[in-house]
Amino acid sequence: MNARATVIALMIATLPAAALAQSSDANATARIDQRQAEQQKRIEQGVQSGRLTGKEAEKLEHGQQHVQKMEDRAMKDGVMTRKEARRIEHAQDQQSRKIHREKHDRQHARR
Repeated sequence: MNARATVIALMIATLPAAALAQSSDANATARIDQRQAEQQKRIEQGVQSGRLTGKEAEKLEHGQQHVQKMEDRAMKDGVMTRKEARRIEHAQDQQSRKIHREKHDRQHARR
């Protein structure tokens, strides 16, 4: 096999992998939306219980808005790729840790 045929064969062999990497993840948006709702509920619960101060809640709400903007941008073309979904889920992981940290610190809202 000559070099040109080898290169063409390699290019054809890698096309499905490249397409798969950029394919959309149909369940991603539902999973992301569900998680956003759960995290929002955790923030509201923290405010109601007094575990979050007003300033902490405001900061966490801002983080939730950032994640939502990421999702909106990813869906601008109508499709969310797996790469975009992973990036958003990573941001949600960070936001979840922040919610936990703020709810379990020693600051409490004054009643």
